[in-house]
Amino acid sequence: MSKKWFDVEENESIGDCLDRMAQEGYTPVRRMEEPVFKEVKDGSSVRQEPIRQKIRFQGQKSEQ
Repeated sequence: MSKKWFDVEENESIGDCLDRMAQEGYTPVRRMEEPVFKEVKDGSSVRQEPIRQKIRFQGQKSEQ
Protein backbone atom coordinates (compact mmCIF):
# COMPACT_ATOMS: atom_id res chain seq x y z
CA MET A 1 0.00 0.00 0.00
CA SER A 2 1.23 3.45 -0.88
CA LYS A 3 1.13 6.07 1.90
CA LYS A 4 1.75 9.82 1.76
CA TRP A 5 1.64 12.71 4.27
CA PHE A 6 -0.51 15.78 3.59
CA ASP A 7 -0.05 19.01 5.57
CA VAL A 8 -2.93 21.42 6.15
CA GLU A 9 -1.48 24.60 4.65
CA GLU A 10 -1.47 28.00 6.39
CA ASN A 11 -4.56 29.39 4.60
CA GLU A 12 -6.35 26.06 4.03
CA SER A 13 -9.16 24.44 6.01
CA ILE A 14 -9.08 20.80 7.09
CA GLY A 15 -11.88 20.11 4.61
CA ASP A 16 -9.82 21.62 1.78
CA CYS A 17 -6.90 19.35 2.67
CA LEU A 18 -9.16 16.27 2.77
CA ASP A 19 -10.61 17.24 -0.63
CA ARG A 20 -7.06 17.57 -2.01
CA MET A 21 -6.24 14.09 -0.67
CA ALA A 22 -9.35 12.63 -2.36
CA GLN A 23 -8.45 14.30 -5.68
CA GLU A 24 -5.06 12.58 -5.55
CA GLY A 25 -6.74 9.24 -4.75
CA TYR A 26 -5.85 8.97 -1.04
CA THR A 27 -8.00 8.15 1.98
CA PRO A 28 -7.02 9.58 5.41
CA VAL A 29 -5.92 6.89 7.87
CA ARG A 30 -4.09 8.94 10.52
CA ARG A 31 -4.14 12.51 11.86
CA MET A 32 -1.24 14.16 13.71
CA GLU A 33 -1.10 17.55 15.38
CA GLU A 34 2.07 19.22 16.55
CA PRO A 35 2.60 22.71 17.94
CA VAL A 36 4.75 25.24 16.10
CA PHE A 37 6.82 27.44 18.42
CA LYS A 38 8.44 30.85 18.16
CA GLU A 39 11.47 31.92 20.22
CA VAL A 40 10.76 34.97 22.37
CA LYS A 41 13.65 36.79 24.02
CA ASP A 42 12.70 37.97 27.49
CA GLY A 43 15.66 39.93 28.83
CA SER A 44 18.53 37.45 29.07
CA SER A 45 16.37 34.34 28.71
CA VAL A 46 14.78 32.83 25.63
CA ARG A 47 11.46 31.01 25.87
CA GLN A 48 9.41 29.02 23.38
CA GLU A 49 5.92 30.35 22.70
CA PRO A 50 3.36 28.33 20.71
CA ILE A 51 2.09 30.27 17.69
CA ARG A 52 -0.10 27.71 15.90
CA GLN A 53 -0.92 24.02 15.50
CA LYS A 54 0.41 22.07 12.51
CA ILE A 55 -2.05 19.41 11.32
CA ARG A 56 -0.96 16.50 9.11
CA PHE A 57 -2.92 13.63 7.62
CA GLN A 58 -1.45 10.34 6.47
CA GLY A 59 -3.23 9.10 3.40
CA GLN A 60 -3.38 5.61 2.00
CA LYS A 61 -3.88 5.08 -1.71
CA SER A 62 -7.52 4.22 -2.37
CA GLU A 63 -8.31 0.90 -4.00
CA GLN A 64 -10.16 2.02 -7.11
